[in-house]
This record gives sequence, C-alpha cells and structure tokens, in this order.
Amino acid sequence: MELRQLRYFVSVAEEGNISRAAQKIFLTQPALSRQIKALEQEIGQSLLNRQAHSIRLTPAGQTLLQDARELLKHADEVVERVRATGRELRLRVGYAPSLALGILSTAVEAFTQKHPTACVELFDLSSNEMRSKLEKGELDIALTVGQENDTPALKWTSLLRTPWHLAVNQQHALRRRVRVTPAEVAREPLLLFCQRDYPEYWDIITGWLRRHRQRPKIAGEYDGIHSLFAAVESGLGVGIVSACSARLIPDRVRLKKLSEGPEPLCVAAGYRADRETAKTLAVFTEELREAARSLK
Repeated sequence: MELRQLRYFVSVAEEGNISRAAQKIFLTQPALSRQIKALEQEIGQSLLNRQAHSIRLTPAGQTLLQDARELLKHADEVVERVRATGRELRLRVGYAPSLALGILSTAVEAFTQKHPTACVELFDLSSNEMRSKLEKGELDIALTVGQENDTPALKWTSLLRTPWHLAVNQQHALRRRVRVTPAEVAREPLLLFCQRDYPEYWDIITGWLRRHRQRPKIAGEYDGIHSLFAAVESGLGVGIVSACSARLIPDRVRLKKLSEGPEPLCVAAGYRADRETAKTLAVFTEELREAARSLK
C-alpha cells in the first residue's frame, strides 16, 4: 500500500465523485479508478460503492479514511521535520538597547561561532512589544526588563541586576553632586520612557518617588534611550536610566548616582514557556548569561 494511493483515496472520499477528484489531483478518471482498484485489491476489501454519478464509502472505506488521514498527516510532519534540519537555523531576538549593550553583541558573536550557519535577527523593540511578540511566536527570545514571576505563557531567566542613575545635562546644577536625593529629582522636569510601551519602568520610577513622598514633574515621554538622551542633552529636563546605558550617553550628558535609589533593575531573557526545552534557546541563553557575568 503506497502513500500516493492513500492520498488518491482520501481525495475521492472527500469529493464524493471520481471525476471531480481526478481533476483536483490532475489525473485522468481511468487512471484514478485503476489506482483505487489496486488499493482495494491490496487491502482485500471493497472501499467504495460506485453509483452512476457519485460514490459512497463502504464500512471498510470509512475506517480507512479516518486512519489514512492520520497516517498522511504524520507522513507530512516527518517530511517537514527532515526538511527543517537542512534549513538555516533562525533565531529572532528582541532587545532594548539601553539594557542589551555589552551583553547581546558578545552573546551573538559566541553563538554564531558555534553555529556558523545560524541566521540571528535582531529587533529593537519596547518591552510591551517584546512580550506581545513572544506570546504570538514572532520572537524566539527577548532581552528586556525581567518579570517578578513567570507567567503561564512566558519564562524569564535573570541575567544581571543594574543600578539606576540620573542623567543630566553637563551644564546642569546637579552635575557636581556625588549623589542626588529623591527630593532633588522631584524638583526637576523629569523625562521618562513612554508609559504605554514601558509600563514596568513607570511603575519602578513613580513608585520609588511615591515611597519617598515625592511627586514628579513629568516633562516628557520618549520612545527609546536615544531620544531620551537627546532631550536631556538639549536641557529639557533630567532622566532616570539604568547603569547599562552608560556606554550610550552623548558627550554633553552626565550620569549621577541616586541616594536611596530604586531597587536595581533586573535584566532578563524571556521566552515562551512551551519552548523552554528547545536546545537552540538553551545555548543562546547560556551565552547571554556568560556575557552578563563578564560585566559584573
């Protein structure tokens, strides 16, 4: 019994007519009829009750149809898995530049040395975008702010914890301070990442100020680290950023330590829970860990 014959039989059963099935699979009607006859002879059972303009399945035909569909589905999956082993390994990575610097490039370099045919795609995204794309399967892994707890959909591997700093213009009055207090921060126009795309960032910064009974004067929201630094450099206000951002600061911006600052930020790798055991992700996550260890 050949898979080709089973496909022909399933087509006839689904169409309920040999002529229509023959057209669908690009065979002549006599050729298709011969293939079905050969299958019946092989099995030793009549599969079809042939009528003038239609066919009906016999009890044996109904049994075969159900099993044939499962068998063909399994055969297609086997072929796809075999084909996949010969394709380029593809890894889609989301990241936040303010957190990934010094980690991501090192990890990608080490990973591609071990997997020279791998295609690593990098996507600069907000934290909300990364979580959404992870859940939809549009990203394989994301380097962003870690979550306190795993969710049913996503798992998080902590990489490092980094302190917070205040970014000020080089001419700002606070530039000479060794440490800046929460009260001093609250008196300045505060520039933050936009709340819609970075809700956890807002929770951390505004929660920290509230705990110190301070009310921030929010002067602007920005979609990424580069635009926030540009605003600080222009003298529009001050910003609170992680220490990971130090290598990205423009020449006219200074980072100052915070007195009683927020809890250090957890930088983590996130991935779908149903892919937790995937070998590729395990290897890449370990490279991220190793790169993060080198920064400590």
